[in-house]
Amino acid sequence: MKTSTRAILALFISAALWSCSENKTSSGDAYFNKGEYEKAALEYSEDLKFKPNDVRMLYNRGRANEEQGNYEEAKADFEKALEVEPNNFQVLLSLANVHYNEKNYTNALLYADQAAEISGAPAMASFMKGRALHQLGKPDEALKAYGNAIAVDKEFGQAYYNRGLLKVAMKKIGSSCEDFQLAKALEYPGAEEAFAKYCK
Repeated sequence: MKTSTRAILALFISAALWSCSENKTSSGDAYFNKGEYEKAALEYSEDLKFKPNDVRMLYNRGRANEEQGNYEEAKADFEKALEVEPNNFQVLLSLANVHYNEKNYTNALLYADQAAEISGAPAMASFMKGRALHQLGKPDEALKAYGNAIAVDKEFGQAYYNRGLLKVAMKKIGSSCEDFQLAKALEYPGAEEAFAKYCK
């Protein structure tokens, strides 16, 4: 489940970024898309020598560092990008994700919550908020956040799946089966197994 979460986040964040900045290209993008993150980070660093406050390049270098597990460098880039654009939900979600991966759920919640408050924020913001709340032992609030994510995107299979798992932990098996059924219909990995396990 952890790998699929990272893959979905990477796909969402990369797609959102590339679509917002089609007019700016860097040779680092080609390396990033091939999975050559170290080379990508070096190329973005070159670009940043000429434009040190370029949010896209800071974000991209942060993502390249994140993919390499260089979380401190990634956070530094994301935080600098956030200083330039405080309401950039892509940057906020990346900060939330890095803190989540470091098991710093309070900071993950802080950034995800900030992203979720921005008008037009994607469902992923509420989903990540729910995930952090879940880890912080706040099930009722997490349930609400997952529900908000689903309200924004009715085809968010991972949100149904995670909400189902949370409901199992809360002993709401009947209701969890509905979520697993919906996640299964959306072909989310693991949903069929969860349905088979909890909904006999």
